[in-house]
Amino acid sequence: MRTGGTAGRRCAAVARGPVPAPGEEQGDRLPCRAVTRRHGRCGEDPGIRRTVQTHVSPGSPDPEGQQVRRGAPMARTARAVPGLTPVARGPRSRGAWTTPVAVRWDGSVATDTATDVFEEHRPLLTGVAYRMLGRTADAEDTVQEAWLRWSAADRAEVREPRAYLVRITTRLALDRLRKLRDRRETYAGPWLPEPVGPEFAGAVPDAGDRAVLAESVSFAVLVVLESLSPLERAVFVLREAFGFPYAEIARALDREPAAVRQLAARARRHVGERKPRYRADPEQQRELTERFLAAAAGADLGALLELLAPDARLVGDSGGRAKAPLRVMESAGKIARFLAAVAGELDGQAVEFVRREFNGAPAVLVLLDGRPDTVVSVDVTAEGRIACVYLVRNPEKLAAVTV
Repeated sequence: MRTGGTAGRRCAAVARGPVPAPGEEQGDRLPCRAVTRRHGRCGEDPGIRRTVQTHVSPGSPDPEGQQVRRGAPMARTARAVPGLTPVARGPRSRGAWTTPVAVRWDGSVATDTATDVFEEHRPLLTGVAYRMLGRTADAEDTVQEAWLRWSAADRAEVREPRAYLVRITTRLALDRLRKLRDRRETYAGPWLPEPVGPEFAGAVPDAGDRAVLAESVSFAVLVVLESLSPLERAVFVLREAFGFPYAEIARALDREPAAVRQLAARARRHVGERKPRYRADPEQQRELTERFLAAAAGADLGALLELLAPDARLVGDSGGRAKAPLRVMESAGKIARFLAAVAGELDGQAVEFVRREFNGAPAVLVLLDGRPDTVVSVDVTAEGRIACVYLVRNPEKLAAVTV
């Protein structure tokens, strides 16, 4: 086919309206009926070499996973492309409608379906939702609801999918958080977030960004975030953990940028006053955790008092379903006596300690008769002593923990 003159005018006439921009669904509007090489008149993505039409049966899924709409232009030809397997023509495929498959200069297929875009941003959305809600089940439900909103949206109107998806997820998480607040006020004992593995700390190339994301998911920070208002928490998560601009956060929350800056300043000041000021080296934290558990299992009061800071705290989350203090326990003496008493009740049971990483920090999973019983994590002072002990014993929050 010639690439200029009459062919160019015919392609422009067939387009019938604006040509989809890169990233739009090509099953809705096709810029050209025929298979063409790029000639500058069909408005193709500059990175796409040519468009290949493949035959499919009416109403069947196309290679992109989208439903083929009746009334789409029918291809006149189909050109074989190395690396692509043509769709088999069945007995009912005669006169079938067609759908385009875009092939880039390097021979790769260019796909940009709704599912592909959403899956690309799913880790980010899950990270935002978990930091907002503190439970993986609630975070996954929120992300699933965001997917339903995204799949039903008019994506031709979406300029930036990442910002759009974060906005949906944040608003859904805010609604869910407001409902959960009433439930947590009647929670039996202190509340701790559900333990999560390294994947929630964020897979980013920069080490500094990894450290920020890991800290934002720590037990200490998430406990402090519980004391913020829902809006303050949303702003803190989006700004401090993920670095979103104030203007983008303002659009997500439907607030003025000046108001968002004030919310961020209040949240940052509140978290800074209450979170640990010293972040221990991971190896030091792991060593102290293991020594602490060995002393607790042996009911060694002397060793426990040596490891604990005088004003140490113990936060135990059992949800009323396991043995743990119903209030935050303070002072090294009280904590040591409590742990020694618990160790005495474990005589005759098989206790095993497993090194793990939870919420961005070294931790220990305690197995009782082979089943997850407790997740133990500690905060460390600059002097190398334990400032706070976190014990997660609620069976619901340990259900997803694998051995």
